[in-house]
Amino acid sequence: MEETPAPPAFADMVEAHERIRPHIHRTPILTSAYLNRLTGAEIFFKCENFQKGGAFKARGACNAVFGLSDAAAANGVITHSSGNHAGALAYAAERRGVPATVVMPRNAPEPKKAAVRDYGARIVECEPNATTREAVCAEVQRETGAEFVHPYNDARVIAGQATCARELIEQAEGLEIVTAPIGGGGLVSGTCLTLSALAPEVEIIAAEPKNADDAARSLRAGQIIADDAPRTIADGLKTPLKPLTWGFVKAHVSDILTATEDEIVAAMRLIWMRMKILIEPSSAVPLAAIIANPDRFSGKRVGVILTGGNVDLDRLPWLTTGVDA
Repeated sequence: MEETPAPPAFADMVEAHERIRPHIHRTPILTSAYLNRLTGAEIFFKCENFQKGGAFKARGACNAVFGLSDAAAANGVITHSSGNHAGALAYAAERRGVPATVVMPRNAPEPKKAAVRDYGARIVECEPNATTREAVCAEVQRETGAEFVHPYNDARVIAGQATCARELIEQAEGLEIVTAPIGGGGLVSGTCLTLSALAPEVEIIAAEPKNADDAARSLRAGQIIADDAPRTIADGLKTPLKPLTWGFVKAHVSDILTATEDEIVAAMRLIWMRMKILIEPSSAVPLAAIIANPDRFSGKRVGVILTGGNVDLDRLPWLTTGVDA
């Protein structure tokens, strides 16, 4: 299950876009004059919080599930995920009419668990660390014979996520920088795949919570450095890089900037207040990094991928104290 698959090619992204088109939204680009003045940049927000299932993950999951042969899909699909990939795989499986099982950490946000159940998938809970959830997932997979779809270390998933950057550069011309949150690296890898082929002049800068900065440390060290159970409010960014995503990151990402928990919450609140849209903490990390590093972005045309909007409305970070771990 942890073998390194061959990386996807640009043609795989093109094929993925056609395959998933009936099952996803072509999400809009929004702008904010206020945030442009605040940062000195011209920012184009790709709103994947409006995507099916509330996150970009629907792209990769649909490509993986609808790319299976009937024989491979017969036993269903399985994954481990803290949230958005879980819901996305459940959504894709329901669309295809196959069973889905998701191994989720017991402290995953309740709205994300509810979404998985609403799509008809089975949840198996585990302790909140990467080692345990991978082990539990492997055990359940052996019992069911289901097709494993890794949240990001999967060429099919990366090819699906790559379609987001394709739409972004079609919708916002002349971008100089594209930035997105990084956890396991599936979206950033897909962004690398697309931009290296269609717009190699565009700089790719990832953004990460300071409390879960293993990708930033990996880029500096030149090798994967993994945290098993980081503590950050950005629950979607707790996963470590894997060999497949690391290959894209080290080849194409120019920098990984970090943001503190307070900066993430402040950026999330700014987007809610100024843009009147709902995003989750992980989505706010790139804006937090832009605000914290004005010299890197001022005067530039910047594409920002808002990755999702699945937030627990009963536990908004500015209404609670401490870090949601």
